[in-house]
Amino acid sequence: MKINYNNILFAGLATGALILLVKAFCYLLENIFNVEIPMLPTVFWVLFFASAFLMLLLTIYLSSKFQTKRDISQLYELLPDLDENSQRPSDVETLSEKISNITSDKTQEIDVLIEKENYRREFVGNVAHELKTPLFSIQGFVLTLIEGGVEDIEIRDKYLSRINKSVERLTYIVQDLDLITELESGNLKLEKTSFDILALTEDVVDLLENKAEENNVKLEIDRNCYGPINVFGDAEKIEQVVTNLVTNAINHSQKSSHVFITFEEEKTRVKTIVKDTGQGIEPDKLQRIFERFYRIDQSRSRRQGGSGLGLAIVKHILEAHNQKPYVESTYGEGATFYFYLDTP
Repeated sequence: MKINYNNILFAGLATGALILLVKAFCYLLENIFNVEIPMLPTVFWVLFFASAFLMLLLTIYLSSKFQTKRDISQLYELLPDLDENSQRPSDVETLSEKISNITSDKTQEIDVLIEKENYRREFVGNVAHELKTPLFSIQGFVLTLIEGGVEDIEIRDKYLSRINKSVERLTYIVQDLDLITELESGNLKLEKTSFDILALTEDVVDLLENKAEENNVKLEIDRNCYGPINVFGDAEKIEQVVTNLVTNAINHSQKSSHVFITFEEEKTRVKTIVKDTGQGIEPDKLQRIFERFYRIDQSRSRRQGGSGLGLAIVKHILEAHNQKPYVESTYGEGATFYFYLDTP
């Protein structure tokens, strides 16, 4: 055991000081106040004053502890978050640590609320912006017809056709907003079955063939795959995923280019790949590509129509399948989107 000589020295000095205090007290009583003091051993007086001194220290200590408990109780009354049906701490250090933890939790909650508010504000602004374009177009065309354009059959038919396209775009936006709201709320119920994703993709390509021809883009499915490629998931929702990815590839492809859809079968899953030969995506934009209403090329995307929610819907549908979309791109050389689905 290591001896602390400083403590021994302090104890000796304290004892000596106490003895001197006793002698001084006795001297005052006898010579100034003329009080006769019984001839008691010095040790008695030392013990007497030592006991009194210890009692004083004990009183101060207990008073301090009582004051601390009262202060802690007052803090619990002022801060309801401290009262979590747990045992109240009896010392300031533990209480301070608990307050620090609560402060940290509240700070995180505030940060989340601020992030959600910013997200809400941005979302409302994006929705207003997306709705504004077709609405203003419809308004302009209708006013032209009201002001006499309806009498000209050629102008009437052209403007009615444009009104119809603007209404279709509004319909796409509303439908996609409804779908993504359902996806984000977690109320979407998947009907998972085993299905052939190759056959599903062929149906999607057939449906989008006209759109691809209008953009002078050729759709190609990897014909190295023979027979069915069965996966497990919600066939209707996965069809939406493939449709959105292929549509996105068509919209961002250059004229006279190709969009390739291929599959890679692994042990327990299938990889579906959609590759275009368009402009590609800049590295600083890759992280935001699946955000709602995010567009790489604002003017080009709006000319192609759509709601701006296609890739966000892809992300949410795949997350509902416990998967996620991936994207790789070299700017100037096109982009490759892919995702995985489990096999039955």
